[in-house]
Amino acid sequence: MSSNADLIVTNARVLTMDEGNPAAEAVAIKDGNILAVGDRRTIEALKGPATKIIDAQGGSVVPGFIEAHMHLFGGAAELDNLHLQGVHGFDALSDAIRAYAAARPNAKLLLGAGVDYTILSKEEPVTRHHLDRIIADRPFAMSASDHHTMWANTKALELAGILHGKQLGPGNEIVMGADGLAAGELREGEAFGPILELSGQNRVRLGIATGGEPEPYPSAAEVAADRDLMHRGLEWCARHGITSIQNMDGNLYQLELLAGLEQEGRLLCRTKIPFHFKNFMTLDRLEKASSMANSYQSEWLSSGMVKMFYDGVLEGWTAVMVDDYADRPGWRGEPLFTPEHLAEVAVEADRRGLQVAVHSIGDGAVRAVLDGYEAAQRKNGRRDSRHRVEHIEVTTAADVPRFAELGVIASMQPPHPPGAMDFPLEPTLSRIGRERWPLSYAWRTLKQAGAHVVFASDWPVSRIEPILGIQAAMLRKPWADGVPDQSFSLLEALAGYTVEGAYAEFMEHRKGRLKTGYLADLVVLSADIEAAEPGLLHKVHPVTTICGGKITHQVDDGADDGTELAF
Repeated sequence: MSSNADLIVTNARVLTMDEGNPAAEAVAIKDGNILAVGDRRTIEALKGPATKIIDAQGGSVVPGFIEAHMHLFGGAAELDNLHLQGVHGFDALSDAIRAYAAARPNAKLLLGAGVDYTILSKEEPVTRHHLDRIIADRPFAMSASDHHTMWANTKALELAGILHGKQLGPGNEIVMGADGLAAGELREGEAFGPILELSGQNRVRLGIATGGEPEPYPSAAEVAADRDLMHRGLEWCARHGITSIQNMDGNLYQLELLAGLEQEGRLLCRTKIPFHFKNFMTLDRLEKASSMANSYQSEWLSSGMVKMFYDGVLEGWTAVMVDDYADRPGWRGEPLFTPEHLAEVAVEADRRGLQVAVHSIGDGAVRAVLDGYEAAQRKNGRRDSRHRVEHIEVTTAADVPRFAELGVIASMQPPHPPGAMDFPLEPTLSRIGRERWPLSYAWRTLKQAGAHVVFASDWPVSRIEPILGIQAAMLRKPWADGVPDQSFSLLEALAGYTVEGAYAEFMEHRKGRLKTGYLADLVVLSADIEAAEPGLLHKVHPVTTICGGKITHQVDDGADDGTELAF
């Protein structure tokens, strides 16, 4: 059997993330694994007649990016939406919507995404009347960047049957106007779900909306279309250097779609899909989570995680706080689970050996989830569970040390802090209040307290590019004097997208580092990121993405593909 490499990446600045061999010049790959990492001469000696050579041209080579929190199916579907991030003012909004509508005369529902809460102004909230002035004869709706609030025109509200309101579960709200009709603002999924059903893309939302399966089961043509949509999302990930995905919504159908892509040779990223446990479910539904975990446990496609939502978002006053919102006295948010119910689910999922990940943005939500994990340890005994808290936009001094004490992963997103990347300072800073700023988006504080901090984008909530997330983590600035500096160094931020991502899915022995015997998941970048000024890091982009030894994305001849990342 030949000992020659299948592929060699050479002439590189290799950042291995391996403490025993931190830097190298070349990497050799064979049979989907890393054959060797070292100096150029040693590695090129492994070349054979059929070996493919990739010249990194002095650019950095890093482990494949691990996206530890994203929404693949929904993100893929949104690639064709009207993207409104950075649009401000009524006239600019009107121009964008009318142009988009004119280009799509047959769309069942016109959808916008990426909307700032202050898109009109800091003082004037969006209503259906604003949207009616722009487009009244066709249903239109647009979602906030966080995907927890949506605004709809009257036509969309009428067709969805919610113009006169609707009884909803805890934490969801159709904001009503003084005239007794819906004002146009819809908070959380139950409120805007009927709007999205107008688009005909119901299967895309099931993983996050109900955790259930499509009924009736889609036709062969519909399944094929859904596979193609999922593949488009995977191509978008590979284009940005992502080789592993930890999805944060899911159902069995998504696993089946990805399994179909694997059979077709089109599964471009290793993907983990959770079972989404909703507050209306009974504990016996976790048997399905166990079944998914047992059926899918390969290095390419796996499950074994239970995802939950405990609260909403700060901007919509739906995140759960320990104390009142700074700008809304008497209100602390309404949880989607009671603390007791959350603990029951955590205990049972933990008993089954499943990992639990809970969306927890407010400090009240973070505390309740940590309490639930502590209850699981008391009931089941301590094990290497690596349960996760997702987002942690606000926490308390009392809860910071509990992450390390309980072995809980802090899953955070560098693009999310107001002012760090695309999100404006307001209204978030006013919701949080000055006294809570020191422990808001406090990833360095948590890291220094011993927690494992893993980074991700939460795409499509934020832009998907890991390079932008790394830059945002490095350039993060305190909002005021006396507020702790939460920024990370380049290597710390890179670890958040590689080493820590692998740890979060119990795969630190196989990926997250460039090391002999590890999976051949790596990214060739257009420049040396160690030499790049942090403020110019957004100009660096993936040239070649390799997953399992196969090239999943490549820019011809190392040329710029026109995807410079505007910050």
